[in-house]
Amino acid sequence: MTTAVKRVGILTAGGDAPGLNAVIRGFGKTAINHYGMELIGFRDGIKGLVENHYVDLDGAALSGILTTGGTILGTSRDKVHKYIVNGEPQNMVPTVQENLEKLKIDALVMLGGGGTAKNAKQLMDAGVNVVSLPKTIDNDIAYTDTSFGFATALEIATDAIDRLHSTAHSHHRIILAEIMGHRAGWLSLGSGIAGGADIVLIPEIPYSVDSITDTIKARIARGSTFSVVAVAEGARDSKDAADYQAARLLVDAAKTPEAHRAAKTHLANVADAQREHTFKLARELEAATGLESRVTILGYVQRGGIPCAEDRILATRLGTAAADLVKAGEFGILVAARGQGTEAVPLQQVAGKVKLVPTDHDWIKTARKVGTGLGD
Repeated sequence: MTTAVKRVGILTAGGDAPGLNAVIRGFGKTAINHYGMELIGFRDGIKGLVENHYVDLDGAALSGILTTGGTILGTSRDKVHKYIVNGEPQNMVPTVQENLEKLKIDALVMLGGGGTAKNAKQLMDAGVNVVSLPKTIDNDIAYTDTSFGFATALEIATDAIDRLHSTAHSHHRIILAEIMGHRAGWLSLGSGIAGGADIVLIPEIPYSVDSITDTIKARIARGSTFSVVAVAEGARDSKDAADYQAARLLVDAAKTPEAHRAAKTHLANVADAQREHTFKLARELEAATGLESRVTILGYVQRGGIPCAEDRILATRLGTAAADLVKAGEFGILVAARGQGTEAVPLQQVAGKVKLVPTDHDWIKTARKVGTGLGD
C-alpha cells in the first residue's frame, strides 16, 4: 500500500557540489507536474529544519536552475542530533518532527553526502519519511556507483593538471597539485590518470618520500626534467598515516560521550599537525632531487560552477527516480545510481560507511601499467 504524499520538503546539506540545483529541478518538476504534489524547500540544510526557515517551490522557482552551480536553498553542515545551541550540542529531532507536522510535510528529501545520510537515518529512526540522494565531489558514498558533483569536479581537476604540465615543463619544476579528498582518493586518482600526472598520491596508499624521489629521478634519467604530482588532501606518508589511523581508531573505540569528545579533539589535533603535508613534501622533494618544487591548491574551485553534462543527466535521473519512490511510499532509503538505472538502498546500510578506493581497483591497475607512480 502506497503512502498518500501531498506535501514534500526538500533540502541540501553538507558541502555544495555541482548538480544540486539539477536534482532539485528534477525532483520538483516530477513531484509537482507529474504527481501533483506541493514542494517546500528548507533553507540552509538542517538549520532550516530546526529553525523552520522554508520557501514554497513552484514551477517558476525551478525554472532556469539546471545549469547553475551551488544550491538555491543554501546549505550547512549542522547535525540534527548534535545541533549547536549556545555553544552546546542539542538533540533537535523532536523539534524537527514538530515543525514537519505543523507544515503537514508527508516526506522529506535530503540531498547530501555521508553526514547527510547520518542525519537522514536519525530522522528515519524517529519516524520521519526520509529519502536521501548521493551528493559529493569525493565520490565516497557507499552503495552507489557514483554521486552527482563528482564528474564536474573531475573535469575541473583534470583541466588544472593539464595546465600545470606546461608550467612544470617550461620551468623544469616539480609541481604538486593538491586535490580534494580527505579519506577517499577517487578525485585525485581519476584526474591524475586523465591528466597524465606522473605521480598520484591518495589516502588509501600511504606514500614514501624515497619512493616518490626514485620515480622523479628515473624520469630525470630518461630526460624528463619536470614532474607533476596529484596529491589528495588526505594523502599521508607511512608514519603520518599510521598516526592518523590510530587517532581514528580511538574515536571508534570511545565508549562514553566524554571519551568520544576527547578522541575527536585528539583526531583534530593530529589532522591539524599534518595539514601542511603537501608543502612539507614539496620541500623534501626539492632537497632530494634538486628540482624546484611548487604547490598549487585547487581548493573550492573544484566545488563551484556549472555542472557538466554527465552530472546534469545523473542529477535529473536521480531526482526523478526519488519522486517516483516518494509517490510509491518507499522511505528510509538512499536513491543510488546503479549502471544507467537507480536502486533504493536502505539508509542503515549507507549511514556511517565510506566508499574508499580498493587497492586492487582497475583505476589503480591502470595507473601502474602506464607508469604512474603511486608513492608506495
